[in-house]
Amino acid sequence: METRINRQWRLAARPEGMVGEEHFRWVEEPAPELTADGQLLVRTLYLSCDPTQRGWMARDTYLPAVAIGEVMRSFGVGRVVESRHPRYAAGQLVQAQLGWQDYALLDGDSPGLSAVPEGIEIPIAMSVLGITGLTAYFGLLEIGRPRAGETVVVSAAAGATGSVAGQIARLQGCRTVGIAGGPEKCRWLLDEARFDAAIDYRHEDVAARLAELCPRGIDVYFDNVGGEILDAALARLAFGGRVVVCGAIADYNRSELAPGPRHYLNLLLQRGRMEGFLVLDYLDRAGAAVAELRWWLEGGEIKVRVDIQEGLENAPRTLRRLFTGANLGKQLLKVG
Repeated sequence: METRINRQWRLAARPEGMVGEEHFRWVEEPAPELTADGQLLVRTLYLSCDPTQRGWMARDTYLPAVAIGEVMRSFGVGRVVESRHPRYAAGQLVQAQLGWQDYALLDGDSPGLSAVPEGIEIPIAMSVLGITGLTAYFGLLEIGRPRAGETVVVSAAAGATGSVAGQIARLQGCRTVGIAGGPEKCRWLLDEARFDAAIDYRHEDVAARLAELCPRGIDVYFDNVGGEILDAALARLAFGGRVVVCGAIADYNRSELAPGPRHYLNLLLQRGRMEGFLVLDYLDRAGAAVAELRWWLEGGEIKVRVDIQEGLENAPRTLRRLFTGANLGKQLLKVG
């Protein structure tokens, strides 16, 4: 039988500053083989690129840091090539932590491994009906708890999570304001995702625009970026306002921690609440959430943009797109 070659990107150095190809090492070796019952060999088809991967490269977070010399960690979808597990058969599509490589050897009982639901396109399964959509769903509804008539502001609103969070807020009867980078992204928010207003942080004064668009304050701020935009939102927080801490992409490539927000005292004055979360805490309720997201999606209530780059060799550059603002919507890399 012809030897399968497994191309891989392994972590070579912990980044200080912007992530780049120099932090990885390209390796080619024979693909792994099944050695025990319960295992399966998966051929990677798509990889997810997410801001959290930058954290995994640098330090222990909610998961241990990727070790130097280890295959770069990444969630993905692939096709089972060989299986010695009763739940999975050759040819089946599965989703799991596959890593930046062509072939992954998995334990069939690994946490997070599951079959891709039939009838759902892979990019949809990896975006609005995957971890991205679940993050937006639980972050907004469980932590933000928006009520009809309230004003919800979302940063990185044209990104994978922010775009879904803002559209769910609209479905709850809220006025939605999205913050994004560039005219194209802002047009998409208004024309396709049906936000009520959009702020172009690259060309507009965010604080001034928030004052103009949110005269009664911000009831829920869904934060994906941190930094100065978080500070501007805190300054406009309404009485009883809630801040959902989903991410802080503006700070991920800093070599030192950024200073804290200047307007945090507004949480006290406005009796506000600022709370972080991990979608991992809600996975036991994922089935019901996916069902509702799918209902909205198939009914045309939620629009999705997926940015697909191609080629495993382009994995470092594709990840970097997240931090330069080049992507619009969910960033995926097509491998197989």
